Amino acid sequence: MTATPPLLSANGVVKRYGSLTALDGVSLDIAPGEFFGLLGPNGAGKSTFMSLVAGFRPLDGGTLTVAGESVSGSASARTALGLVPQHIALYVDLTAETNLRIFGELYGLRGKELRERIDQALEAVQLADRRADVVKTFSGGMQRRLNLAAALLHRPKLLLCDEPTVGVDPQSRNAIFDLLQELNRGGLTVIYSTHYMEEATRLCSKIGIIDHGKILAQGSIDELLDQLPFEEEIRFPASDATNVLLAQLGGHGDVETVDGVHRFRPKGGYPMSSFYLLTESHSLPQKLFTSQRPSLEALFLQLTGRTLRE
Repeated sequence: MTATPPLLSANGVVKRYGSLTALDGVSLDIAPGEFFGLLGPNGAGKSTFMSLVAGFRPLDGGTLTVAGESVSGSASARTALGLVPQHIALYVDLTAETNLRIFGELYGLRGKELRERIDQALEAVQLADRRADVVKTFSGGMQRRLNLAAALLHRPKLLLCDEPTVGVDPQSRNAIFDLLQELNRGGLTVIYSTHYMEEATRLCSKIGIIDHGKILAQGSIDELLDQLPFEEEIRFPASDATNVLLAQLGGHGDVETVDGVHRFRPKGGYPMSSFYLLTESHSLPQKLFTSQRPSLEALFLQLTGRTLRE
């Protein structure tokens, strides 16, 4: 059986700004219908990658194709894309409907088809009742949803969402999530950049972790978590008794304390039966201890570190 070619293919993509290398040999393939999360801290290269895919900036190295066409100078590649930018891109002194008419006409839509697309887009983002209102009267969340509507008017094959929930209220945030998931179930391919672990976990079928312009890991959440050197994490509250226990566990795995909670990650050969015998010897009730599979956050911090980013 012939494999389906990727909708987007990046091979050794490089982008520099003077002496700064923003993207350093990024390679990834995104299949049709995938919901791909580009997860990284501030300054990791997420927005730069999105801008290259959208054709806003030239590549300094490598190749980047959408539907088999290079994004450089290809009108067909660009029309296959819809972009929801990180910063609001709307005419705030015009109405919601006028904004969509302008964006629709830029994509070549006219007449009845354009009117129908505007109606559908406003319904999809739950702004039909505000179509005649000036955009500057909208909340931040409403403006975000209108930006999403503008990106969908021409029915793209690939939707780029560059941190689309920045400054958004919880209701609008969930409305955006629900719509993106519905569109993806209908076959739309989505690339979603974020630094929020919960967004990537909820939305994405595949995730690429990026930092300092490099893809550090990629795959499904299960595939990513398999890369951790431990298979489970045991958490228990810090106290005089558990501090003594923690000291005895130090040679059997990785330990850390965060917000008054100890986290113990057993090494491969340490049996859990020995752990629970040790807790019994300290007369510690088992209900104090919770065992869980490590989270995406654990892998993210292991790969990108704990240094604060501005």
